[in-house]
Amino acid sequence: MQSLPLLAYFAQQAQTKLPANVWHYLQSDAGSGTQLQTNETGWQAKKLIPRPLAALHQANTQCALFGEQWAHPIMLAPVAYQKLFHADGEIGTAVACNAQQGQMMVSSLASQPVEEIMKQAQQPLWFQLYWQGDREATAVLLNKALAAGASTIVFTVDAPVKQALIDLPAGISAVNLAKPLSMQPIQPGQSQVFDGWMSQAPTWEDVAWLRQQVKGPLLIKGLMHVEDARRAVTLGCDGIVVSNHGGRVLDSTPSVAAVLPQMVAAVGGQCKILVDSGIRSGQDIFKALAMGADAVCVGRPYVWGLAAEGAMGVAKVIRYLRDELEMTMALTGVSTLAEIRQVELYA
Repeated sequence: MQSLPLLAYFAQQAQTKLPANVWHYLQSDAGSGTQLQTNETGWQAKKLIPRPLAALHQANTQCALFGEQWAHPIMLAPVAYQKLFHADGEIGTAVACNAQQGQMMVSSLASQPVEEIMKQAQQPLWFQLYWQGDREATAVLLNKALAAGASTIVFTVDAPVKQALIDLPAGISAVNLAKPLSMQPIQPGQSQVFDGWMSQAPTWEDVAWLRQQVKGPLLIKGLMHVEDARRAVTLGCDGIVVSNHGGRVLDSTPSVAAVLPQMVAAVGGQCKILVDSGIRSGQDIFKALAMGADAVCVGRPYVWGLAAEGAMGVAKVIRYLRDELEMTMALTGVSTLAEIRQVELYA
């Protein structure tokens, strides 16, 4: 009999079902191990004021971005190697997302073919693009995703060279990559970081090049500084995802909640703003929208659902978060996402 709240229950079930190293890989964060908590408490620190007696008119959570419309603003963030967590993998996640009338970002490091994920989703999905070391290799992966039907490209830049932080079991790999990234050989006296990893990392010039390659919407994911947000707008990007990669890359960053208002002000409505990192409830989603986000991405919670119950677990997590968002809207007296933007939060 389930007695815990759904997300806590699914987290418990995921930890029970997954091998210890896989659970640690899913839950780990950078450095000291406190960044994950910082992300979560950043949202929790913002407080809501109840507004009873409000008459809700045609209340709904409908969200529209880039010509697409969904039943809610809860997007599924890109998560690599989903067959690590359940045999349903990314296909199960995509099917659940479609059933719940939402949208997901397919990772460059998906463990199932992007063509099959898109086919089973029965809707165009967004594709999260990692730089592949150079423009030629990146173009191959980009074109593969576009040919499969990706409607929007989300270029992740806060993990310059992304590789598995776990020894993948047989049968699980980044099947959509033409070849795995390999580090440049290091000469005596050279730096593993500067002359190795960063020699294959993207730059703003590569963002400008990518903008020329992508005819549809292009978002940059992993920005936390206002000058970076402004530069993305200047280069013609359609949106940014304010994110610290769920705390998995750089330790000791501010929470996304702390920097989001500055990022919203910096772009001045010239592009769409999404957020991820530390979203754990419908109230967190409400707060992000009230602070100016156009949509919100969740990561670990839906993977807990996937690990616990496969595609059905993912669907339950989305519905649970949407129910919490609707309840928060009802208790604060707002009917639509546009009205949420008028809500004042308290510290």
